[in-house]
Amino acid sequence: MTLETFFKLREHGTSVKTEIIAGVTTFLTMAYIIFVNPAILGETGMNVSAVFVATCLAAALGSAVMGLAANYPIAIAPGMGLNAYFTYTVCLNMHLPWQQALATVLLSGVLFLIVSVVKVRELIVNAIPRTLKLAIAAGIGLFLALVALKSAGLVTGSGATLVTLGDVKTHEVLLATLGFFLILALEYRRVPGAIIISVLTVTALSIWLDYTEFKGVFAAPPLTVMARETLLRADFSNWLNAGFLGVTFTFLLVSLFDTTGTLIGVAHTAGLLRDGKLPRLKRALLADSLATVGGAACGTSPCTSYIESSAGTAAGGRTGLTCVVVALLFIVALWFSPLAAAIPAFATAPALCYVAILMMRSLADIDWRDLTESAPAVITAVGMPFTYSIADGIAFGFITFSVGKILTGRFKDLPLTVVFIALLWAVKFVCFN
Repeated sequence: MTLETFFKLREHGTSVKTEIIAGVTTFLTMAYIIFVNPAILGETGMNVSAVFVATCLAAALGSAVMGLAANYPIAIAPGMGLNAYFTYTVCLNMHLPWQQALATVLLSGVLFLIVSVVKVRELIVNAIPRTLKLAIAAGIGLFLALVALKSAGLVTGSGATLVTLGDVKTHEVLLATLGFFLILALEYRRVPGAIIISVLTVTALSIWLDYTEFKGVFAAPPLTVMARETLLRADFSNWLNAGFLGVTFTFLLVSLFDTTGTLIGVAHTAGLLRDGKLPRLKRALLADSLATVGGAACGTSPCTSYIESSAGTAAGGRTGLTCVVVALLFIVALWFSPLAAAIPAFATAPALCYVAILMMRSLADIDWRDLTESAPAVITAVGMPFTYSIADGIAFGFITFSVGKILTGRFKDLPLTVVFIALLWAVKFVCFN
């Protein structure tokens, strides 16, 4: 069987070359997790080298399953936000040892897997109203834009106004701006691989101008370190504790909607939805569940579908071959970690900003004349960047949608599943936030 027939490339209007370019593009925009995740989890006392290996393996596993089983170009890796919750809330604030925190991740992953297998999760995804699906796509776009502007140094923190304009004269801002305009020019002229050309051009300039240190190409993967330090180190001795169960519930709920939101957002932008639903959804949902279980066993925080996959779909990726390429590159990254480290955040920021523009288009399809539809959409979209959480933005949307329909007497337009999800989020905010 050829790649053409297995991934149905012609049916999806793509080619092997396009899928490879899309896979490399997606990998380059999410490769930062290889280095950011170990740095964050390392603050709990976990071995940084071991977490580096666990991160690569979990990302490779999840992306491979997504590509081979579900045939979607949506890559998976340990999630940003989830790793911060793991470290700063669970371990450093609640004083749960990292071994027990890993146990909560593993347990939530198993529960995640169960609700995916029995189609509970698929039922939830398909029950999401069209308005919220469109808003989720736009909200992820706004979230991406904030991440991009922050990575480029164009937006920075402020004690007085929360955020403010950064120093526009820095090399990060100037090179990121160059990369963004390069993408616009190349995409307008329909040049294939415009995004990856921009990322590599900015990286090369950064190295040439001595802004980025080039540390070489090869390094032996520290597999034995992971085996000794974090592999199968989850500690369930405290599993009956209310705090332990609360953390597990939070991981389950946040992972569920973080991943679901990303799946819907990326799929909508790539034109993969059919009648508002995602075909082969069950297989897609199993991919991140398995990645979370495998990642926790190796020693990392929960995995999720990556919004950066939109960079790959913008480059033309439409099938699972894109994800297979991403999975292979995560394995290769075990040996080429110094080379991967040479790509600075401001080189990938233009790609994320361009994708944000594409994802914001979904707002045009919202019924702005109906306040019970438009209000939840806006709350969902702005909630993601302002809380720096895709999951919280989705939660605000569900709650607003439910309350709005109830107060206006539009009960027939309110599925019971949506009400139930809104109540779950309310409980989470009140009891486990």
